[in-house]
Amino acid sequence: MPATASAAALFAPMDGTYLDSGTMHPIPLGAKASVERYLDSHARGARWPSGEVERRVKSSFARLVNAAPEELAFVQSTTAGEQLVVDALDIPSSGGRIVTDTLHFFGSFWMYEQLAERGMDVVWLHPQDGRIDPAAYERAIDGNTRLVSLSLVSTYNGFEHDLARICEIAHAHGAFVYADIIHAAGTVPVDLHATGVDFAACASYKWLMGDFGLGFLYARADRLEQLRRTRFGYYQLARFRSHVYPFDPPGSSVADMAPRNDAEGLFAMGTRSHSVMAQLDWSLAALLDIGVDRIAASRQPLLARLHEALPAKGYRVATPRDSRTPLLTCVLEGAHERLSPALDRAGVRITLSRNRFRVCLSFFNTADDVERLIDVLPDLSHEDMR
Repeated sequence: MPATASAAALFAPMDGTYLDSGTMHPIPLGAKASVERYLDSHARGARWPSGEVERRVKSSFARLVNAAPEELAFVQSTTAGEQLVVDALDIPSSGGRIVTDTLHFFGSFWMYEQLAERGMDVVWLHPQDGRIDPAAYERAIDGNTRLVSLSLVSTYNGFEHDLARICEIAHAHGAFVYADIIHAAGTVPVDLHATGVDFAACASYKWLMGDFGLGFLYARADRLEQLRRTRFGYYQLARFRSHVYPFDPPGSSVADMAPRNDAEGLFAMGTRSHSVMAQLDWSLAALLDIGVDRIAASRQPLLARLHEALPAKGYRVATPRDSRTPLLTCVLEGAHERLSPALDRAGVRITLSRNRFRVCLSFFNTADDVERLIDVLPDLSHEDMR
């Protein structure tokens, strides 16, 4: 689908020019209506078909990333999913090496540095020209490597790993691979089965057009038996029959219990957000209908324009020119302080950090949005940018 007025019509009118969907995606009007229907039923004490909706949402996400619904568990966030994987692999007790890179989500730096302090051999790979070649992983992964952890699409600069190749390298050494797919699912084609990745996780508030508090954890079906159960939640259970309440049948324990044999059976905890589930029930169906390949194709001319115009105005682009992802980052010392006034006055919203800025293109963005940003950014071409 090209970015046209018909795409924009799926959303409420924006307050200015919104180019920050990689921070939090606007909620489509259809998803908003779906949440309102849920809240209305909840307010009236009416039954909401939670089980039916959860099955639809899981099935839709499975189709979006080419996984089986049985390989998916609902989690609170991407970080929660990554932590569950680390725990299930008995890290750090198992010892061994972890290979990751500095294009991975910066929120994970803390965890891997803490694991290093607890005895894991953590190897950090650094980018060259905004990318990390699989050969760097090939040099770092050895027979002692327990886990390879990366972001399929980097939150920093939008670089997209060759996940299938990295999985091939890691598996040849007996290592598992985890991928953070929060900046991939719903915006670039993802085929988890084809890549061979062992685990993946993402939240829903970015390109899935959901909200905070609900996401997905993927665990390859043939890996589940190799994992350690570290959490025990009643959503894991396939069978429960108590022996302690009035009229219960007698038994030798407090209850007969057995876990499910899928990803939920290993990772599920307790209740999850029904309101976000209602959102995703609409938004995932919409993404499947539009087609992620079409979404990715529609932004390529906009990315090309940014790659042409921003260097001409003196900005150093940190995103590889051949990137197909929705994120384009420029490095600029004092970016937040220097750019905020002009962007605020013009009503243009991008991701502004202390020494960089990021443009995040969704399928509702148009060439006019991009030209507006280009016009608003100060011309630095005559400054010494060293």
